[in-house]
Amino acid sequence: MNRPQFPKVSHPAVDFLVTFLRGRVQRARSGELDRGASAVEWVIISAVVVAIVGVVAAVINSALKGGADKVGKCIEGASADKTC
Repeated sequence: MNRPQFPKVSHPAVDFLVTFLRGRVQRARSGELDRGASAVEWVIISAVVVAIVGVVAAVINSALKGGADKVGKCIEGASADKTC
């Protein structure tokens, strides 16, 4: 395959950029980008776990708030001769 010939640039940053981009193109052509797909899978799995934890936290928070309200009302209406 004929590669286009680029003029030689003597600036190190440009040389690095050209080398970096050539490496990325070679990786893309070789099919080595499957790692990106597995990273996306991990992100999706993590998002599902975070959502489940959020739902569980909301349920626990609701239960605790309901219990706290019930105890608060019991304390407000407490007297020496009654129990909750």
